Amino acid sequence: MLPTLRAGDWLLVDHRGTVRPGRLVVARFVDGTQAVKRATERRTTRAGGAGWWLLSDNPIGVDSRHRGPVAEEEVRAVVIARIWPRPRRPAAL
Repeated sequence: MLPTLRAGDWLLVDHRGTVRPGRLVVARFVDGTQAVKRATERRTTRAGGAGWWLLSDNPIGVDSRHRGPVAEEEVRAVVIARIWPRPRRPAAL
């Protein structure tokens, strides 16, 4: 399976959007890395707080399988659409 997004894609995001399973999100991992990943389910973080299990569409990508759940407040935005190079609606994302 190819990744949904490629380096250089421009995204339209909603910083107040609702995270739901299956949606692409912009999140910051514990080590400070910011990435676009797919939210799959709610989980509890190591600190005991609310969080999300985030997976990469790229099978060799680094995600929650390697870094654990991401705290809910570290999920920064929900991806609405890719706007460049070829616009795509959320259903395709």
